Amino acid sequence: MNKHVLVYGDVFVDYIAEDETNSSFHTYLGGATVNVAAGVARLGAPVSFITVTGSDETSEFVRKELQKEGVDLSAAIEIPEKRVNGVFVHLTPEHDRVFADYQNETPDLQVTAADLKEKTFQQTSILHICSGTMFHPTAFHTTKQAVRMAKASGALISFDANIRPLRWESEEICRETTVSFLKEAHLVKLTEEELTFMMNTESLEVGIRKLENFSIPVVMITQGENGTLVLIDGETIRIPTVKTTPVDTTGAGDAFMAGVLCQMYKHGGTLTLDDVSVWKKIIQFGNRMGAICVTKPGALSAMPHAQDLLE
Repeated sequence: MNKHVLVYGDVFVDYIAEDETNSSFHTYLGGATVNVAAGVARLGAPVSFITVTGSDETSEFVRKELQKEGVDLSAAIEIPEKRVNGVFVHLTPEHDRVFADYQNETPDLQVTAADLKEKTFQQTSILHICSGTMFHPTAFHTTKQAVRMAKASGALISFDANIRPLRWESEEICRETTVSFLKEAHLVKLTEEELTFMMNTESLEVGIRKLENFSIPVVMITQGENGTLVLIDGETIRIPTVKTTPVDTTGAGDAFMAGVLCQMYKHGGTLTLDDVSVWKKIIQFGNRMGAICVTKPGALSAMPHAQDLLE
């Protein structure tokens, strides 16, 4: 199709402790949009990533790892002073993971709306965004402009709420900002907790009723081992997940999203937003990706390749 899946977001580096002494660490790529972009590439669909990195060794590591994954970075920018976000993950004696420290030395160095290239969006079939950068004013406006450019080129908009309240100034600003993107999206992924937070209710049923006011063509509410609740064309459908024995649930939602985006891409111009039977298959595939991911430790390290499906 000579088009790609386009992902916009921050890159992270995860420093994961080698053992419970938490004195030495392995370095991994991290972050929800990184996981999704790499996950799509691993499943065989072309993907381009809009992000910003610097000129230091960590940024070089990030670029090399993404390129090894097959993620195109021609739409990304480099600002020499930029330092990518770092997350230190400690291990408890029981081998549970604890997020011990978050570092962001250069939060104001962001991709700007002026950095977005029209050619990138002309080649886009799906734009995928999440709320991870929206708390920053520059990134918020860049996201808005990316959505406008993608829609102008006829691309579909995929929005994973992926809410991290602690990164926001207040819950009210977080809610208002994330909700403002619902009316722009063709496809929205939420957890049950994110739905009730954004709709400002404690009830799943009330949250779903409120969500209907936004007329989103396809909504996916992921519920872990209970599968995915899908709202499409006036129907509410539960799509069961694949039963597995979880080892680590980190990154399962990102693997799910990568699977859905890859299948959307492969359907190409034949995909319509009201074809319930096709969407069932797409989301079943996403459930399968999430189930495979939880059988291995880590997030990106557990993300399936196309070859894993054959095996």
